[in-house]
Amino acid sequence: MVKVRQDAWSHEDDLLLAETVLRHIREGSTQLNAFEEVGDKLNRTSAACGFRWNAEVRNKYDSAIDLAKRQRKEKKRAMAKNMKTTRKPIIAMEQNYTDQLDRDENTLAEKQGNQEMTIDTVINFLHGLQKDYYASNQSKVTLEATQNEKVKLEEQVAILKKQLRETEKQLATMQEDYQAFIQIMDRARKMAVLEDNGAASSPAFRMDKNGNLQQIAQGSN
Repeated sequence: MVKVRQDAWSHEDDLLLAETVLRHIREGSTQLNAFEEVGDKLNRTSAACGFRWNAEVRNKYDSAIDLAKRQRKEKKRAMAKNMKTTRKPIIAMEQNYTDQLDRDENTLAEKQGNQEMTIDTVINFLHGLQKDYYASNQSKVTLEATQNEKVKLEEQVAILKKQLRETEKQLATMQEDYQAFIQIMDRARKMAVLEDNGAASSPAFRMDKNGNLQQIAQGSN
């Protein structure tokens, strides 16, 4: 099954990668073997593990790498002491081979990591560019919709302000008419009171059969 993963590396993934590489170095194995082991555990390609190691993780473990290499050399020296003196040339050749192997594997891992870095960088850049393009278009559409909505709201506000002014004018006219009506009613009431008072204070008279004036009671004919 092809291993394809696009998710980011977690801190635990980086720690597993570092511990595995350091263990392979101490045991005399290669970093490529470590990358394959980590790739199997994390369902990633060995190239992706190599890229991650060279691009992000390796510079954080320089001291640990040097220590692991010294431990490997010390282990080999300890094993060499138990061998016969006739084995010294072979040990020297093995040591040279180990040093050359370190240089070769580092070079190969860096090349592989750089190749993976170039491909991943391009892919990630294109994905990011596509997302930015979509986000830019979405923002543009949202801005245009917001501006159109703003124009509509401003038009509605202008209409409402015009209606408010007309209503205020109508209200002022109604208040003036009402005041005039109150004044007319007040004058009419006063005139009615005066007429009533005048009628009550002006007695009516008539002449009786003897020729004398006689006051007519109110309400009689």
